[in-house]
Amino acid sequence: MTITITPAANERMRHFLAGAPAAAGVRFGVKRTGCSGFAYVVDLAESIGEGDQVVDVDGLPLIVNDKSLALVEGTVIDFQRQGLNASFVFHNPNATGECGCGESFTVS
Repeated sequence: MTITITPAANERMRHFLAGAPAAAGVRFGVKRTGCSGFAYVVDLAESIGEGDQVVDVDGLPLIVNDKSLALVEGTVIDFQRQGLNASFVFHNPNATGECGCGESFTVS
């Protein structure tokens, strides 16, 4: 599995992990939602479940479940600040379309 995390995203994820020392890592995946079908999920993982893949990305434990794996393979995760807003930004080679608001994506 190949997922890339930019230095800015890595720093932000490490900040979250530092505040939750019992966390198993950062969970990255997708859920069905939005007008285009899928939305990204980035959250702290309390545990590693059956069907989870753990990938070490530059020393950061990234946990992806089997259902999300094919949809996020090759994704680059960035963290960007624009004015007062800050958010993770995803560059997914599997996405074939996005909704107008940028909250969800489609895979054909």
